[in-house]
Amino acid sequence: MLYTISANMEGWELFVNSLLPMISGAIKYTIPLTLISFVLGLLVALLTAMMRLSKSALIQAPAVIYVSAIRGTPLLVQLFIIFYGLPSLGLTIDPFPSAIIAFTLNVGAYASEIIRASILSISKGQWEAAFTIGMTKTTALKRIILPQAARVSVPPLSNSFISLVKDTSLASLILVAELFRKAQEIAARTYDFLLLYIEAALIYWVICFILSLAQTALEKRFDRYVAK
Repeated sequence: MLYTISANMEGWELFVNSLLPMISGAIKYTIPLTLISFVLGLLVALLTAMMRLSKSALIQAPAVIYVSAIRGTPLLVQLFIIFYGLPSLGLTIDPFPSAIIAFTLNVGAYASEIIRASILSISKGQWEAAFTIGMTKTTALKRIILPQAARVSVPPLSNSFISLVKDTSLASLILVAELFRKAQEIAARTYDFLLLYIEAALIYWVICFILSLAQTALEKRFDRYVAK
């Protein structure tokens, strides 16, 4: 769908007419990018956390290097390496998949430390109790440890999810037509940068506020199962 916004609009009219393109960008790209990257990132995080908890140095090493590399470099640089750098090696990836790869790897590294810390926070007595009734280590992990660790990790993982919504604005720099990219395109035609960037910020704020309410409700739900 094409949106034509004239450069000679008044402030309020411009605000109203630019709202639909920005919301469209959020629905088509920002939200899907956030959801896909976060789900894939959690899978990467769980695998990485399990590798970090392994007693084998050979298994630990790749996970340690991956987490260190991702946490030690800016997300923007990671995006640029994937989208602008890989073509020099003959591997060209479209903007949206490039953003998904970059955000997934970034989420995976940070979330893996949250999951690892959550697992380590579960007392050894839980493991011993599971072994006492004949559970294997894998079964104990699935049925006893991970469910408890999941409850512990909900607040920090929820914060990571909300942060990811804001981080998706960086995808505008590799031509993904998400919310902020739409604001940039309209601003380039109207030259009213302040108004449009404030409008984009308000939309991000509304999305994050709604997610914060959902986070609070989720935490209260998990609190029901915590012994007082």
